[in-house]
Amino acid sequence: MIFYGLQILNPEYFLIASSVICAIVSLASGSSWSTIATVGIALIGIGQVLGISEGLIAGSIISGAYFGDKMSPLSDTTNLAAAMSSSDLFSHIKYMMYTTVPSFGITLIIFFFIGLNIETTTNQNIDDLLFALNSKFQLNYWLFTVPLAVVVLIIKKTPAIPALLSGILLGALFAIIFQPQIILEISQTNSLNFGVYYNVIMNAISSDIQINTDNQLMNNLLNSGGMKGMMSTIWLVICAMSFGGAMQATKLLNRISEPIINYARSTGSLIATTSGTCIFFNLTTADQYLSIVVPGKMFEDSFKKKGLAPENLSRTLEDSGTVTSVLIPWNICGATQSAVLGVATIAYLPYCFFNLISPIMTIMFGYMKFKIKKIN
Repeated sequence: MIFYGLQILNPEYFLIASSVICAIVSLASGSSWSTIATVGIALIGIGQVLGISEGLIAGSIISGAYFGDKMSPLSDTTNLAAAMSSSDLFSHIKYMMYTTVPSFGITLIIFFFIGLNIETTTNQNIDDLLFALNSKFQLNYWLFTVPLAVVVLIIKKTPAIPALLSGILLGALFAIIFQPQIILEISQTNSLNFGVYYNVIMNAISSDIQINTDNQLMNNLLNSGGMKGMMSTIWLVICAMSFGGAMQATKLLNRISEPIINYARSTGSLIATTSGTCIFFNLTTADQYLSIVVPGKMFEDSFKKKGLAPENLSRTLEDSGTVTSVLIPWNICGATQSAVLGVATIAYLPYCFFNLISPIMTIMFGYMKFKIKKIN
């Protein structure tokens, strides 16, 4: 994907193209995580070669991935937000379009102007990297089968473990078929057999691995920590889930947030309070799902009392809970995407324009009373 992407993507429009590509894949698959872990990794590699800031690249990838995630009927958070507010799924998506599409449009405009003013790598550097890739690997279109197979399985709502396992097995098979010279180099042996294939593939999956070329940038891109490199993120996820579960079970967060509801007197202030509570739960429970479930339960009656249709609540939950989780370093989403992309959360946070604009947009609509559906 890096090899062909470098030949297709124009540096000036790379940020917009990254967002749109990720939005399409995420919309089709219903998963921002899968999009970032497949297409996102390739785009990070392409952007680095072009000389674009890692934070900017990650910001464009995450903005597109979360736009598609929000608008997809296959997305777990989209279904969860609709369920928590007792609204119809497709009615929920329709009402999200009023805030989500303008937010994404503004994001693309910002990336367009940034793209016109950034300095990129010369064509010579790109040609050197293409040569390094082409001389090291056997590259052909058949290799796209692996990421496409994973995306298709996700679209068909295949459970996560079988879908990811299929990708792993296909990746291993294609390595054996198309890259035997790489396996031979890593194994540091003179011949290939079943034991060599098995050891190299298991090492690639589980621990540090390095493929060396004459291009230093390419060496950095090909350096991987495998499952071992993700362990710090896994520990953070376990701690975050334990902490969030304890806070929810003891109702400590409800005790803190319930007095806030008393200040929500108007439609605008109710939506703003709900939005702030979602962000607060993302900060304190470090879990995206709790930031949708708990505020959804807390504010459902308040929205009904004000005569507001459940679509207003579900839209606010998504505009504030779903998209802001990835901006918090200790949140499960922020920790995972940072580890997958190899970019610190604090580095990409200022450039996740869609994720930053979305809660502001939903609050503005609330105070302006624009596209606020009433209960019939």
